[in-house]
Order: sequence, then structure tokens, then C-alpha cells
Amino acid sequence: MKELEKLIEISQFYGRDNRFVIAGGGNTSYKNEGKIWVKASGSSLATITEEGFAVLDRTKLNKMSEKVYSNNPKEREEEVKNDLVAANLTKDKRPSVETSLHNIIEYAFVVHLHPTIVNALMCSQNAESELKKLFGEKALFVEYTDPGYVLFKKVDEKLKAYRTTYHEEPHVIWLQNHGIFVAADTTEEIKTLYSDIFSTLERAIKNPLPDGEKPICRCVTQVLPGIRMMLSKSELKTLKVRNNELIAYFSDHIDRQADIAQPFTPDEIVYCKSNYLFINKDNPDEILEEAEKSVPAFTEKFGYQPKVLLIKDIGLVAVGDHAKQCDIILDVFEDAMKIAYLAQSFGGAHPMTKEQIDFIDNWEAENYRRKIMSTEKIGRAENKTIVVTGAAQGFGEGISRNLLLEGANIVVADLNEEKGLLTTEHFNALLEGRGNKALFVKTNVAEIPSLENLIYEIVCHFGGIDCFISNAGVLRAGGLEEMEPDIFDFVTKINYNAYFYCTKVASKVMKQQTKYASEDYYADIIQINSKSGLRGSKANFAYAGGKFGGIGLTQSFALELAPFRIKVNAVCPGNFFEGPLWSDPENGLFVQYLKAGKVPGAKTVEDVRAYYLAQIPMKKGCSPEDVTKGVLYLMEQCGETGQALPVTGGQVMLN
Repeated sequence: MKELEKLIEISQFYGRDNRFVIAGGGNTSYKNEGKIWVKASGSSLATITEEGFAVLDRTKLNKMSEKVYSNNPKEREEEVKNDLVAANLTKDKRPSVETSLHNIIEYAFVVHLHPTIVNALMCSQNAESELKKLFGEKALFVEYTDPGYVLFKKVDEKLKAYRTTYHEEPHVIWLQNHGIFVAADTTEEIKTLYSDIFSTLERAIKNPLPDGEKPICRCVTQVLPGIRMMLSKSELKTLKVRNNELIAYFSDHIDRQADIAQPFTPDEIVYCKSNYLFINKDNPDEILEEAEKSVPAFTEKFGYQPKVLLIKDIGLVAVGDHAKQCDIILDVFEDAMKIAYLAQSFGGAHPMTKEQIDFIDNWEAENYRRKIMSTEKIGRAENKTIVVTGAAQGFGEGISRNLLLEGANIVVADLNEEKGLLTTEHFNALLEGRGNKALFVKTNVAEIPSLENLIYEIVCHFGGIDCFISNAGVLRAGGLEEMEPDIFDFVTKINYNAYFYCTKVASKVMKQQTKYASEDYYADIIQINSKSGLRGSKANFAYAGGKFGGIGLTQSFALELAPFRIKVNAVCPGNFFEGPLWSDPENGLFVQYLKAGKVPGAKTVEDVRAYYLAQIPMKKGCSPEDVTKGVLYLMEQCGETGQALPVTGGQVMLN
């Protein structure tokens, strides 16, 4: 149907533009004489297709306008919901709570949005008078009314009065502390109307928004991991920080924070709750000391943990049940900051009242939205943040992918930027409907400053580190005659020294976490070692020596970090024959070992492969899946540290 195609097109047109839609909000509809197509709850305008719309019988909807419902708000909302269900022709989709409102507007197309610049006016002290000044006396203003049936009845009354007075149907309905409805018989006219509205409001803004990025203070690594664990006593949380000139306008000036201390719209309450924690201290120690007092006090007072923190000199921090929720919280609260700032042009900010907030907090429809925004927790590493060095390919890629599917946030730390970005893009494509995320950070494990930047980026994006997997490694085969000192030094620096560097920087964050965490929380450092770290390897001493040393480091680090509830272990895989380390046609181990004459009588790469496979009692190579199971075991147990776990198919066993 051509009209439905138009509805999908205009929905996506506005849904993809964050000037109009934040966190998938807003709704759209098309109606003919008998049916209405309206966005279903949980659908995103940015990506909506025909399957994202509920279809309802307008004959049944029309009866709701005249029906008398209960005076009890909870009973009334249940009765209205049941009537919407009865009118719904698509039983697997829940229609928007504003379906009845869409239905009484006489134009065919309706696009309801919450644009920032519109809400700067609608959430201002002088909303109605400024609206009339800008758009004329005929502009239809609806004072704040609780969403759902009550709002529907209020708009219905306003529309009837408007039609009686002006003998026409308004194209635009302005809702205080809520947003705007724009309607017309063509989508082209709706676009023209929105364009004119935006132009008029932009001209009325006296002070444009502060523009520009502002770097997040490097001190964030001394603050956020501890606060994350204060907030993770019952369930592991993800934190993400954002900063820019607008955020700093509020975070760095306590006198301005009153303007954003209460929510402006129902969406802000749904995603950010209605109370926020502001920490105005001057250094990391004072911030942590203040958070240690204010987080439990906040929770006791309001009955829930804060989802929004504003920390002086650091910025805006989202506290999410998962990483993707953090992005939504940041977007929604930053939008509230924009509204507060721009509302200065219309008499100042006008937040919602306590009674209005309480209704939204307890409204079944908004609780339903919270529910569908949540994700099912099913993985063994759910919401843990795990760093894997050398994760762009090979063992590192395979281990990371498997841990990602177990619910972890994965940080791909690799020097190969091209492959690292492609791997991360692939990882995130696997996560449809999941809450976790993957992040790439270009990293040289042989340089402390690069590793310190890695830690900084991880803390900014996820709030801390639960497991650091030191996987990056290199192998250059050769006997005493062939091995040059510079090659030996290179192999040792990556396989041995870098493990020390990684542990040095990661353990600082982990010590802060365990200091503030519940007593059953443990952090993990895991080296992906090798069977060559358990048994010598002919013509491969540079690699084997570094790996032997790695087990010595593992045991020594374990002793030093045990008092801080940081476990340090190693996994010693057998041969991953399918990975690039072995199978690369130019520089893989099969090729190297053939050239080095490591396998007597071998004439081809296949001869070398057969020789190594024959040495494994279980007659199989080691896979990333095998190693991941070992990693998960080491993370889950809390009775062992300093161990080297062989995953070799029986080829190498511990004495």
C-alpha cells in the first residue's frame, strides 16, 4: 500500500535525526476510514518497517471516545488497555498508548515527536504565552496532562472547542512538558510544517547551545571503577561517561544544577528516573569519599540507585544495567540539559511536578516500556567488561567472540587498526537484541603509555575492568644458529615483558574496584600462555622461554595480588592449527617449521601438520572455544590463583 510506504518513509526520516527523536521515542500513524496503523511499543522509528506497526479497527476505537471509564486511575488504565487490545487486529503487537489520540485527529497522517527545540519551549515557564507570540493565537496549547486516557480526553475536548471556534482542524497540537503532534493528509505537508516550526523556534533562541567537545579528565580512571563497584553490590553495572561544553556548563557550576534537578518529560523519567546524583568535589579522593556516603544515602531515600551522576570536572555518567542502556541514558539526559539551557529564551525551565512524576513512575504503560528496554541475562560473563589483547584475529578474536556471546563487553586491544575495527564491527553485528557491546582500542602492549590509554578508554566506556586477558603474542622459530639477538629481544618483549606491563596497569584499576566491591567480587588477570610454557620446544626457545617466564610471572603476580581479591592465572593452549599463527601461508608456523627443518623428513606443510597432530592423544587441535571454556572456569572459581591450566588434548599434562 502506497500510504503505508509513505508512513514508513516519514517515520524513518525523523527517527534517524536526533534533533527530533531521542532513544527511539515518538510515534507515527496513518489511518483510512476503517483502520489505523500506529507504531507499536518497542519499535524504533529509525528502523521501523511494516512489522513495526500495530493495526487497529477504528470502529471499535471510535466507541472509546464516548465510553465512561472508572474514576480509579489504575482501574481506568486497565479498562482502556483492554479496549485497545479488543480493537487491535495485530495481536502480537502492543499499540502506542497514544493510539486513541491519533485516531481523533482528522488528518490521515500524524507524526508525534519530542524535538529538543520544541521542548525547550514546551518545558519553559512561559510556554503558552511565548507559543502564542511566535505562532499566533490559533496555536493549540494543551497544558500538562497525565499521558494515556486522561490526555486523550483533554485533547479531545480541546479539539472540539477549536473546531467550534475556528471551523477548521488544527495541523499542530502543542503539549506542555511532552512534545508536539503534527498532522496532515500528506507526508510532504508534515515535513513542511516541521521545517517551518524549527525555523521559527531557532530564530527565537537568544543564546545558542554551547558547542564543542571537552576531553574527559584522565583522573576518571581513579574515580569511576570505585563508584561502579559501589553501585554493583547486588548486580554488576556498566558505567559510561560523556563530556562536552554543554555538560561542563552544568557539571562544573553547582549554581546551575538546580535547572536539571527534576525531569522535564515522561521519557526522561522512563530512562533516567526522576532523581539524580550530583557530586561537586575537587579531586579523586574527595569524589570517592563523597560517593561512598551519597550513593547509599540516595538509594535509601529514593528506593533505587541513581542512573545519572554528574561529577565536577569529569562529566555526565550513566549507570546502566548494560552498555546499550548507558548510551540511551546519556542521550536522554543530555537532551534534558539542552532543554534546560534553551528554555532560558522562554522564561526559564519548567520541570514536571511531584504528582506528575509519581504518575509516570507508577504507570503500567511506562513500566512496560522499561521492561522491553531491558535485556535477558543468560551468559556466563553477563555484563563483565573483558579486555583481550591481540584480539583482532586468531586465538584472541575467537576467545573474544565466544566471551561476547556469553554476555561480556569486549575490548579489542590490538595494534592492527584495520583488522581491529573490522572485528569489532562484526562483533557488534552479532549483538542484535543484546545489551553488551564491543569496543576497539588501538594498543601497543609493549608500551606503557599505550596501555594506560587503553585503560582510560575502557573506563570511559564501561566504568571498569573485570578481566584482563593478556593474549597478544608473537612467535619467531629458529635454533641457536639462526636466531638473531634483535629477534630474540622482540619476541621476549611481546611475550614476556608486555605481560608485566599489562598486569601493572590493569591491577591499579582492579585494586580500586575490589576496595569498594562486595566481598564475593573477584577481578581476573589471565595470560594466554602455551603448552610451550610447560615443556621445552626445539628450535623455538625464544617463544618457549618467554612463555616459561610468563608462568613464573603468573605465580608471582598471584601472590602479590591475592590480598586484593585479584586472581592471576594462565591458560596453556595446545596448537590452534586453523588459526593464522599456524596456517598463514607466508609466515605461519607450518611454513616456519618446514623452513627451519624442525620436523625431520618433512617436505610439505601437510607433512608438518600431520606430525604435530599425531602427537596429540585426543587427535585434535585446540580451538578458541576450548580456551574460552578454560577462561570462564578461571573467572568463575575463586579458590585457585597462580595456576597454569593446560588445554592441550592431553599432549602436555601437569606433574
